[in-house]
Amino acid sequence: MTDGATLAGPDGALRCPWALSTPDYVTYHDEEWGRPVHGDDALFERLSLEAFQSGLSWITILRRRPGFRAAFADFSIATVATFTDDDRERLLADVGIIRNRAKIDATLANARALAGWEPGELDDLVWSHAPAPDTRPVPKTLADVPAVTPESTALSKALKKRGLRFVGPTTAYALMQACGLVDDHLADCAARRVG
Repeated sequence: MTDGATLAGPDGALRCPWALSTPDYVTYHDEEWGRPVHGDDALFERLSLEAFQSGLSWITILRRRPGFRAAFADFSIATVATFTDDDRERLLADVGIIRNRAKIDATLANARALAGWEPGELDDLVWSHAPAPDTRPVPKTLADVPAVTPESTALSKALKKRGLRFVGPTTAYALMQACGLVDDHLADCAARRVG
């Protein structure tokens, strides 16, 4: 049983406790989660995957990420924006992804909306909602990590106002965590100290 504080992994390094349930999580936690992500297509991928994760465990999405990338043309906004009804039917039949009609439709609609934005506009919008690091207390346990913040609520509203779907405040905060807008690695976590 843990109190939500860091735990030693198989290599002895202290990590956020959620990272230790599977080797896939250890790798994701150590090499990706909380690292800055830039680029419209890269952020579209993360936003789409966070939307697909809604109601599911992240490990389900993480393990299917190669299938998602293949199905959605590596999340190229320009390419996904041109997907047809035949592509939609292909996605609904693809066992390599989560075949949720509403989430697939939202991903396609989001690509079409984003295709009309200027290059770098999604990156600029997302990153404009990053709080100043010195304004946030460093979490010591999982109980100190919020699910929603004023910044994620504002980001959600900004994305919805621009026509994006499946981008509620909780999904927006998960995106902020995953893409390094906030550093929610616990205070004693080894990954927090990595540049």
